[in-house]
Amino acid sequence: MTQKSILITGCSSGIGYDAAHTLANRGWRVFATCRKEEDCEQLRGEGLESLRLDHADEASMDAAVAEILSRTGGTLDALFNNGAYAIPGAVEDLPTDALRTIFETNFFGYHHLTRLLLPVMRKQGHGRVIHNSSVLGFAALPWRGAYVSTKFALEGLMDTLRLEMRGMPIDIILIEPGPVTTKIRENAQPHFERWIDWENSPRRNLYAKLRERLYDDSGDLDTFELPPSAVTKKLIHALEHPKPKPRYYVTTATYIAGVAKRILSTRVGDRLTPNG
Repeated sequence: MTQKSILITGCSSGIGYDAAHTLANRGWRVFATCRKEEDCEQLRGEGLESLRLDHADEASMDAAVAEILSRTGGTLDALFNNGAYAIPGAVEDLPTDALRTIFETNFFGYHHLTRLLLPVMRKQGHGRVIHNSSVLGFAALPWRGAYVSTKFALEGLMDTLRLEMRGMPIDIILIEPGPVTTKIRENAQPHFERWIDWENSPRRNLYAKLRERLYDDSGDLDTFELPPSAVTKKLIHALEHPKPKPRYYVTTATYIAGVAKRILSTRVGDRLTPNG
């Protein structure tokens, strides 16, 4: 049987790192990409094929895809768009340029990479495009407006693409994790410092709790938090099952939010939503 191939973004740590190694161990040819070349070097040292790819840099995406296709003879079975980051802060404190910046990575980059690979999948007659969304792609939480808006946009775009691809042998799939052990808080710190002028915010006193969580290095887990392998388990089903689901929930928090969205009114849901 021909070895299947997949491009995964955001593989320097967390979900992407776990997925890349797990799928390689299952026999997939994995192209594990990272924003930084030093992270790619580490992955190559661990036996993976790794290339630099930055969702905010179209040239890097174009170059990575061209190199991958040159190695595979012009084919690729699957794409797992995973790389993303957060900018914690109240919506009224988010500069519009901050939103423009995060959308480049979390949304426009996903779209560009998808468009690069759809013609390849059309030509070969099959393919799976999987996006790592979030419970925050359908259920908002305070202080996460930048990240939430990118994930809501991603879900809307991919729901539309899924409908447009009906009748074609290309599956469009969303994975929606809740709390998973990753470096998202650590990676969010420089973005928070860059964009959020919290000391001059009318919510200055409320930022104490947010900053405490953001800079917490105790290692304590969030409620319902699972390891990255929980996402990889759903990814494997999405890749290898003959009839994959259009959506995969991960963690109890996502299932609870999904049920609440369907049965509760907006006002009741708002009252039950945590403040932080």
